[in-house]
Amino acid sequence: MAKYTANGTRKLDTLTYETELKRLQAELVTMQQWVIETGSRLVVLFEGRDAAGKGSAIKRMTEYLNPRQARIAALPAPTERQKSQWYFQRYVEHLPAAGEIVLFDRSWYNRAGVEHVMGFCTDVEYARFLRQAPSFERMLIDDGIMLRKYWFSVSDVEQEARFRSRSLDPMRRWKLSPMDMQSITRWEDYSRAKDTMMQFTDLADSPWYTVESEDKKASRLNVIAHLLSTVPYEALNPKPVEIPRRPDAVGYARPPRESNRYVPDHAHSLEIVQPKVKKKKPKADKPEKSELTDQPVAESAEQEAVVVDVVTEAPAAAPKPAPRSTKGRTTE
Repeated sequence: MAKYTANGTRKLDTLTYETELKRLQAELVTMQQWVIETGSRLVVLFEGRDAAGKGSAIKRMTEYLNPRQARIAALPAPTERQKSQWYFQRYVEHLPAAGEIVLFDRSWYNRAGVEHVMGFCTDVEYARFLRQAPSFERMLIDDGIMLRKYWFSVSDVEQEARFRSRSLDPMRRWKLSPMDMQSITRWEDYSRAKDTMMQFTDLADSPWYTVESEDKKASRLNVIAHLLSTVPYEALNPKPVEIPRRPDAVGYARPPRESNRYVPDHAHSLEIVQPKVKKKKPKADKPEKSELTDQPVAESAEQEAVVVDVVTEAPAAAPKPAPRSTKGRTTE
């Protein structure tokens, strides 16, 4: 049965989603291998409204990547010391080295969004950011970093539905914050801030790409497919790793098992052991008797032939059974 978003948009079916996701994740592994072998550097920014699907997209994107060369940067609020530094400074230390991929779950664009809307920065600091961000990004690109910027777009109706879903789920309730609640009442303020951000920072060499995120599953496939299309990677077809032959034992004696402290086997304690019950042989059903001959009802063509013979060879003097009364019976 088809599923729909809060706005009535039909969601992608699960089978199509899971099949394509696995294919794209395999391509991401191939792309990462190219990044590692060529010493490339890739930075991907994930921005958008709260509950727009940024985190879940990052999770699927990194699921099979080598964590030694791919990492997520999700910075907390700046410390007092960091507040006194150049604004971009605390982000610079998270930029990739050769062969690395860094995905920013929110980035320096916090200043253009939540900091500006909620009054966490001054108007002077906000204006300075809009002026410096393009220059900062050009410096990264000039130095050889591949920079990709994605804005996850979600409607107010769908956002509120996701907030309500999280509030009822103990496993995801931690995702809700006071800022999330205020974002509902400041929806238009965030819209204006986003429009201004796009106006000043949507550049030819570092453009913004909008990801429609009413359907989370579709948005994940779309952003991964687009990212792969923008990176000039190629399959390197590395040779399979040869597993060496294990040498023969040369006298090592393992300590007694009792000398180790083992973790209790919680997993197998979950299995419900059903007692063995002897199966009783089913009793053969007594054959039904014919109303006409008082003989067993035939179950096959051969049995039917036997019954016919019995009827035809019965003594002529055998009385015929009296017909049963049909009074009071209903037709089925």
